[in-house]
Amino acid sequence: MGDTGNGKMERVLGIYTQLINGQIVNKTAEAQKYNVNERSIQRDIDDIRNFLELDAENTGYINTITYDKAGKGYRMDQIYRLKLSNSEILALCKILLDSRAFTKEEMTDMLERLILCCVPRENQKVVKELLRNEEFHYVEPRHGIRFLDIMWDIGQAVRNCQYIEMEYGRIKGGKVVHRKVKPVAIMFSEYYFYLTAFIDDEEVRKDFDVINDSFPTIYRIDRIRKLTVLDEKFHIPYSSRFEEGEFRKRVQFMYGGRLEKVKFRFIGENVEAVLDRLPTARILSEEDGVYTIAAEVFGKGIDMWLRSQGELVEVISR
Repeated sequence: MGDTGNGKMERVLGIYTQLINGQIVNKTAEAQKYNVNERSIQRDIDDIRNFLELDAENTGYINTITYDKAGKGYRMDQIYRLKLSNSEILALCKILLDSRAFTKEEMTDMLERLILCCVPRENQKVVKELLRNEEFHYVEPRHGIRFLDIMWDIGQAVRNCQYIEMEYGRIKGGKVVHRKVKPVAIMFSEYYFYLTAFIDDEEVRKDFDVINDSFPTIYRIDRIRKLTVLDEKFHIPYSSRFEEGEFRKRVQFMYGGRLEKVKFRFIGENVEAVLDRLPTARILSEEDGVYTIAAEVFGKGIDMWLRSQGELVEVISR
């Protein structure tokens, strides 16, 4: 048949059809079938591979052509799915909207790009329509501050173990204070992003043997007035490293403080909600619908939660 335009098109479509149907394509067999040399078949396979890479944006799937030694030929493999499903992106956008962490302009921009980048083109209109009302009525945080660039700088400082100097506006009294800190984590809770750090103050640190024996301080990132990432670096031994996942289980409403244990009785019907709210909580006993629960917590945030439960909770010990 040779390598004429129509012949090549027929050949490529035939090979592509075999690949998408899960068949293995053998170069020698295909060369004999189409009366061309194996180099032509190899070029066809390369063309299909290039097409798959370019088509990933439309299909949402990353596919490639790999050589199967056992089958002595080429097959199509799906490496991973590039696009999120409709339900996945809808869930993520709903969570993002409910966070109320960003200005309205930032939120609108992020939602738009999330949908454009992560949803197949034919489904974008449907997802946008499902979000339209909630996006229209979105209420931005009262501080109205854009802080994403500062948060990125903090993230780099955390990653590189670099000191931070900052001017911070305290909530109480509105006083601006200067702090030099060792940043160890960025966290999110209840509408705000927080920097978790250790104060670089010898008068505070001298009473602690290792850094993890002291207690981290917590700063709302939107209240940082000025931030400088220093070239100076700090070192935390691996055994003493700060683990934000473990800390997050034990802190409520991002109120820092000492680690303590609390034991209480819970009388409500939905004990599952308590266990979800306090990830370290464990049920010690249950009798006639009354649960005795123990939890390990940081700081005074637990007091706010306990008070919010009213008569459903009775504190036994702290």
